[in-house]
Amino acid sequence: MKRTFFAILITSVLSYQPIWAADWLPVRDISLEVRPGSPLDFSGMLPNSPIDEAGRIVINAAGKLAKVENSEAPLRFLCASLAWSPASGGFPDHETADRYAAQLKMHGYNVARFHYVDAALMEGRSTDFDFNPDVLGRIHYLLAALKRNGIYWIMDGLSSSRGAHGGFSDRWEVKGDLKLGAQIDDADFNHWLEFQKRFLAKVNPYTGTAPVRDPALVAIVPFNENGLEFDSMMQEGVRGAAFSERLKPLFNEWLSRKYETSEALIQKWGWWVTKGNLTDRSIALPTNRYERSERMRDLQSFFIEVEQGATHKMTQALRELGFRGVILPYNNWPTIQTGVTRSIQEAVAMNTYQDWVDSYSPGTSIQGKSSLEDGLLYLRTIAAARWLGRPFFLTEYDHLFWNPYRYEAGLAAPALAALQDWDVLCRHAHGPIILKYGEDFAHKKQMLPYAIALDPIARAGETLAALVFRRGDMKSSSLRIPFLADGQAHLPDGINDMEPEMLTRLALLGRIGLQSQQDLDQTNVAVPPVRGGQTPAAIVSQLKQRGELDASHLADLDAGNITSQTGELELHAPDKKLALRSPMTQALAFDGIDADVDLGFVTLRSADGRGLFAMSSLDDMPLEQSKRMLLILASDAHNTDMRFRDADERVIEDFGRLPVLIRKMEIGIRFETDSAFRISPVGLDGRVYNPIIAAEGQNAVILTNDVPSGPTTYFLMERD
Repeated sequence: MKRTFFAILITSVLSYQPIWAADWLPVRDISLEVRPGSPLDFSGMLPNSPIDEAGRIVINAAGKLAKVENSEAPLRFLCASLAWSPASGGFPDHETADRYAAQLKMHGYNVARFHYVDAALMEGRSTDFDFNPDVLGRIHYLLAALKRNGIYWIMDGLSSSRGAHGGFSDRWEVKGDLKLGAQIDDADFNHWLEFQKRFLAKVNPYTGTAPVRDPALVAIVPFNENGLEFDSMMQEGVRGAAFSERLKPLFNEWLSRKYETSEALIQKWGWWVTKGNLTDRSIALPTNRYERSERMRDLQSFFIEVEQGATHKMTQALRELGFRGVILPYNNWPTIQTGVTRSIQEAVAMNTYQDWVDSYSPGTSIQGKSSLEDGLLYLRTIAAARWLGRPFFLTEYDHLFWNPYRYEAGLAAPALAALQDWDVLCRHAHGPIILKYGEDFAHKKQMLPYAIALDPIARAGETLAALVFRRGDMKSSSLRIPFLADGQAHLPDGINDMEPEMLTRLALLGRIGLQSQQDLDQTNVAVPPVRGGQTPAAIVSQLKQRGELDASHLADLDAGNITSQTGELELHAPDKKLALRSPMTQALAFDGIDADVDLGFVTLRSADGRGLFAMSSLDDMPLEQSKRMLLILASDAHNTDMRFRDADERVIEDFGRLPVLIRKMEIGIRFETDSAFRISPVGLDGRVYNPIIAAEGQNAVILTNDVPSGPTTYFLMERD
């Protein structure tokens, strides 16, 4: 009892305990507009070319995204997530849109994803399809501004479960039945189609072309996150049942076609048929989604038929409207069942999160864990959901604020995406950048989950992603390890089963993904369709026997000590370290540094806390010859007066307010150079300040983010 009382007392005190000022430094930057020509202006290094018919994006013969005019040259896209709501400021006016689009270009973005446009257009509207004309005009102008800056578009056909129905105040929440209905009901499908006609197929006055026919529109997600099982899971609390009763008559019709009689069904299902019969179409849906049975296998087959039917129907509708780009149905939930559904698609998109947060309310909690500790599970799980030989879009990912390890995402996500040779990388956010701190909107008054624009740690990660992924500083693996699929022959008896976790560790070595068994090249080492009994060690052994990996290659997948087949990416999961060693960028995400870490040109000697260090060439020369380099040092960031309910800072009490505080950090560094060099702080707006370090040759130095101009995550290194 005493122990319980003491714990309660400590928790109560901690919930009102501010962040210690000595360890956290207030950000002084107000303007966050990157200065032209500064070290953070990537528009010259990563140029965006004009978007016209010759620049329309197609899928080339190798299954990669490329321009019509040069289809043999694959392109990578760093994506800016635009998910604005009134709480985050909504779509900007024309002058701000011009500035914003220009800034996205400078930050290295070359595509933008429009998310929840339907909700923005219908906010506060009482009549179906009564779009707010001011919001519509702003969206149209922003599309044109992005296109002028060489930034392509990805669109959601619909995002909100309320669609364009009038009279709803909860269209930003996970409520409504339209995601399900659009797949099984003609009226709901026609509502979905009407939105495409009224928004995508109407001429944008600022471009002179309807978005659906514009070469700037690369891809459409017909309806965001609308998989039948995922939507059912998200709606279970609202519906009060595992699966909607709207599915029951369709499921019974499907069962009737397959089994014809109740007796045949009973013989297959056994005691799961507890009531109802096929004669009067009264077979019940499962009441527990975690049931494992033949009934769940049939439910998966039924879902596949419905989803593939909806894929064909929505694809045909978009093609008839004139869309020539990529169509990306069912963009989340990497289960075995959804993988089969996606087998008919021309490309695959997925969403994934480390430490997902579903509320901003006091008492909301996170796990607060490192993604390196479990070997990047959130990323390799979706790696196994792609189909090899087709474009892959990561339409949403994040390692969410306030997780103290979120610096890892800035290296882990772009590095794994590069290793896997994915095509599009999109860190989810209200918007990836802001023009200044202090905007008077609810979601911009402090850092919040999904508000990466205000978070210097997330922003530093996006800067690194532009170099590692879009510029291509890390090589893609030439090693392909197909996960063979044989249609529905091996559906599991659980509807949420995914690829075995141990086998997805192969993604840390080389490219993985689904492949039809009939398309297998017999010279490849592959994971058989029956996953049971397969181990990553056995696959690695085969790869070494065939010479696809050197016999001494570090590939202890069980322990989590792995070097990629390219030799550039190295994970030590037990130590929570991830290192990148490439000619143009060297980086380390670390929980601590207690011994020298040799990255090649740079060696890290020590650090007084966890964080991310990266060093990238800015003059198109390898680091050994480069004269101008960007250094990134990202620790952690909190809001002023941020408070928690627990000592581990996992349960939020109050998000606090601006200014943002960056955790003070020092790191010891030594460079392999005989030249004199100097290191200057770079503000969050790209402004270069006076040097704080000037040294000769290989002398070790101590770099700190506590600099006279105010804390930062960026530094410029120059050498003679």
